[in-house]
Amino acid sequence: MYAKGMSTADIEEHITDLYGIEISDSTISRITDKILPVVKEWQQRPLCEIYSMVFLDAIHFHMRSEGRIVKEAVYIAIGIDMEGFRDVIGMWIGENESAKFWLSVLNDLKNRGTNDILIVCVDGLTGFPNAIEAVFPKAEIQHCIIHQIRNTTKFVSYKDIKALMADLKKVYTVPNEETALYELDAFEEKWHKYPKIAASWKEHWSTLSTYFKYSQEVRTLIYTTNQIENFNRQMRRVTKSKPVFPTDDSLMKILYLAMMDVTKKWTQSRRGWGIIHSQLEIYFSDRLN
Repeated sequence: MYAKGMSTADIEEHITDLYGIEISDSTISRITDKILPVVKEWQQRPLCEIYSMVFLDAIHFHMRSEGRIVKEAVYIAIGIDMEGFRDVIGMWIGENESAKFWLSVLNDLKNRGTNDILIVCVDGLTGFPNAIEAVFPKAEIQHCIIHQIRNTTKFVSYKDIKALMADLKKVYTVPNEETALYELDAFEEKWHKYPKIAASWKEHWSTLSTYFKYSQEVRTLIYTTNQIENFNRQMRRVTKSKPVFPTDDSLMKILYLAMMDVTKKWTQSRRGWGIIHSQLEIYFSDRLN
């Protein structure tokens, strides 16, 4: 019940209705605390030596701290191994999202046995590429296209948004990078009333355009962080009944239990992985045995 997002008060009421047994909030907390040593072991478990792709993102929760309500970030990493299987390779609770904390996350992955990541998919946080390059210098970095679109079009007038989005789509859906740059120049000239949009795309182009070098099968997998955003939505669904968490442990308990519930369905490799793997073997032949 706790893993499905029920509050301790709801669980208390449910147990009473079903069995006529009164059980207090503190008893429920003590029972669910039994999972904490398991969580610790999971957080320290060895990882694969190499991952084909790792998706990094953070979700935010409100915590009670010294009589105040503060926002903290849960840093999440989902990896796809060389056999095409997904796994949540880590969850960490820290202060509001920062490149400095992401650096400690990446070092933790390395300390647990991961020596190489072929492609890292991230949002547009400032300093993120530098943090990745410091720990996994050979990793290709793909800046999430959907994050970039959201961040650069949020102040566009309602009457312009449909036409502007249609022109922007020409930039990231064309077959190759040369055509994409041509379309970006055309977009900049046409939509000069919103100069910051094209300027931002050009500033981040080195990581936004990574996917152009790959086949369609690989592109579809890496050009957004949908892999991890879908997971995050399921975590939020479970935690929505708890607007504020009293401690980091209380948050980690429910996230771990919810994660185990979600990932028990991750029993098959990525669809079409044979094609994707053969492409990666060619692109990264110098790094794969």
